[in-house]
Amino acid sequence: MNEAIKTSNLTKSYGTHVVLDGLDFCVQKGEIFALLGVNGAGKTTSLECIEGLRKYDGGSVIINGITGIQLQSASLPRYIKALEAVKLFAKWNKTPLDKTMLDSLGIYGFAEKKYYQLSVGQKRRLHLALALTRNPDILFLDEPTAGLDVEGRLSLHKQIRHLKATGKTIILASHDMAEVENLCDRIAILSNGRIVFTGNARQLAEKTGRHYNITIQTGNGTEKYESGNIGDSLLTLLMQYKKNGETVIDIRIDRGSLEQHFIEITKGA
Repeated sequence: MNEAIKTSNLTKSYGTHVVLDGLDFCVQKGEIFALLGVNGAGKTTSLECIEGLRKYDGGSVIINGITGIQLQSASLPRYIKALEAVKLFAKWNKTPLDKTMLDSLGIYGFAEKKYYQLSVGQKRRLHLALALTRNPDILFLDEPTAGLDVEGRLSLHKQIRHLKATGKTIILASHDMAEVENLCDRIAILSNGRIVFTGNARQLAEKTGRHYNITIQTGNGTEKYESGNIGDSLLTLLMQYKKNGETVIDIRIDRGSLEQHFIEITKGA
């Protein structure tokens, strides 16, 4: 079986408010998979139901493997030391201390620091170490780089790719579209309690219609445009610049971002 996670007709309501309305998707073993949705789409509820943190009303969730969860925030005791927390989790899970994993995450560099003394980046790495204590097959990461500086983000991205290379399945929840596009093999977009798209970034672009960003620099400055038909748009723009007597110095064309395609497919949600 190649499926690490499979949900079928998952439903969840809070009173009369339907949050999940027949949720169906699967995550393949060994992939980095992102679940995206606008605020209120049911993303957090979906993950909590799959993780076993919240009871769902109907449907089914199948998980093939041991799970580890890195929450965006953790309620660790203020004065517990970083290495003490790891040892405590290892004892709870009856697993030996993975010194190689701790070393790769740099935990020994702040092992004796109390939790309240840790920086945001150090807390993120500690939370990831705690999630990895059981040596899980499936790892849930909730906003893993929120609040990190550029160096911290790059370091954690490197670690996430390393985890994928070791065969782990990773489910990522992030509001950073550039991060999702950079890391994930596939994405699922949740809207009004249902999955409205599953696939990779290229397939999403094809579904919504390709978007291009055109930047044109002239002697009078730089202007930016968006287009779904790059040939017609570029020809029209150049003719207009020529008509106005403006000399084009430089042209840059970029493929539309994942964020643009996400906004397009969730319009009205």
